[in-house]
Amino acid sequence: MFRKNIRLRLHVVSLSTLLLIGGLSQVKADEIDDFLLEKMRTANIPGLQLAVVKDNKLIKKASYGLSNLQDQVTVKNHTPFPIYSMTKAFTGVAIMQLAAENKLSVNDPLSKHLDDLPKAWQPLTIRQVLSHTSGLPKILNGHWVDLIANGQPEPAWQEVLTLPMRSETNTRFEYNQTGYILLGKIIDKLSGQPFANYIQQNQLAKLDMPITLAAGFAHTESIVPNQARPYFAGNQGKFQTVQITYDPFFRTAAGMSATATELANYAIALQQQKLLDKEHLKELWTPTRLNDGKTAGFSNLENGYALGWQTIGREQHPAVSASGGDATSMVIYPEDNLTIIVLTNKLGSLPIFFIDEIAGFYYPEMKAENGWGLSKDLFTLFQEMKTQGFNQAIALADKMKASAQFDVQEVNLLGYRYVAKNELAKALEIFKLNVHLFPDNANAYDSLAETYAALGNKPEAIAHYEKVLEFLPNNQHALKQLARLKQ
Repeated sequence: MFRKNIRLRLHVVSLSTLLLIGGLSQVKADEIDDFLLEKMRTANIPGLQLAVVKDNKLIKKASYGLSNLQDQVTVKNHTPFPIYSMTKAFTGVAIMQLAAENKLSVNDPLSKHLDDLPKAWQPLTIRQVLSHTSGLPKILNGHWVDLIANGQPEPAWQEVLTLPMRSETNTRFEYNQTGYILLGKIIDKLSGQPFANYIQQNQLAKLDMPITLAAGFAHTESIVPNQARPYFAGNQGKFQTVQITYDPFFRTAAGMSATATELANYAIALQQQKLLDKEHLKELWTPTRLNDGKTAGFSNLENGYALGWQTIGREQHPAVSASGGDATSMVIYPEDNLTIIVLTNKLGSLPIFFIDEIAGFYYPEMKAENGWGLSKDLFTLFQEMKTQGFNQAIALADKMKASAQFDVQEVNLLGYRYVAKNELAKALEIFKLNVHLFPDNANAYDSLAETYAALGNKPEAIAHYEKVLEFLPNNQHALKQLARLKQ
């Protein structure tokens, strides 16, 4: 996705000392630092800020790289980053604060608090709007945060009021900003003050968050001292600056800037019930269930959406998260009393997908190398393979086969974990397993052929590429590899 030949100057500005966390093993500062520096290198992330909270104490804060490429400004711990849609988490807390004051219930229909809504909108509940299950029409045109109606706020609002619903309510998850504008109107009405003022007075000013408080809600539109400049990788991986302007009525959905350290203070305040009591905090983080009883979210990881917060539902180390711009993420593991916050200044860096790896430095079972993230049956098989040998993979799987369920793509991805580490012998056994489990899958044979070729076994590579062609006679990759191998 990103070109790997772009070199970044990476500066570690603040490093933690050795930490001893309860019964957990010691974590050396440079272990996490090295992990993040390598992640920044491979994903071409210019600048990154980290905060780790354990047992309601900030145990690590660190800053890396550049906040401003043009002027070669390093990231510092007081550098505020735009947090984009992470703002929605603060909106969710605001709604629950009003609920705690008995000014609303999340099960209230919108019509109880707002007049002159389209008929189809009136029965929608606050919960459905918060969790993106309302089916409302979209006020954005799909390009960045550009409004419909040529980007003009009032015409865009008048137009969206006339549009049909996109889906039956509570039948699917679909990310939708229109509902958050409605939430802003409700907060304004019930609190008697603008949304931004309510957040500042009832959340930020009560906590140690002066930089976030001063930054306001105008993203990069206003001058925010020391703010990290956002970038995205354009053509050929070259960085381009990003200028996003949020209209004031849109700021319930996005617009805040913060530091990782101050977000850590926010997470601690939530865990210590300084902003919400236990009952309302539980409701804040409970995912909405669709009519079919299932939860839905952005991905297999963030597989649910609660009240402005994403949820990561799983048996071990369940979590809630707040992310924005595919550039910033705060993940709270309530059962572990652990919070990890990663802010970057590159849209598309997706820290949500490597925060579990950081958690793995404190809970080793959460490291990918130990099988974290695998489905239940593949995880069980993987642990047996590590104990009895990868060359026993097929025999071990056959013992489980009657009751176990495996996915061809997941097994394939496990194999490529070892390709990435250049442990080709282990990768080969996993790809052999995949062919054994899924003998009619062309991609399984392709991966096995590729690994045989990398190991220098041309006969087996040829045999398995030919097997690919039995299923896909015109597969260009297999044809090219066969031609090369037969030269």
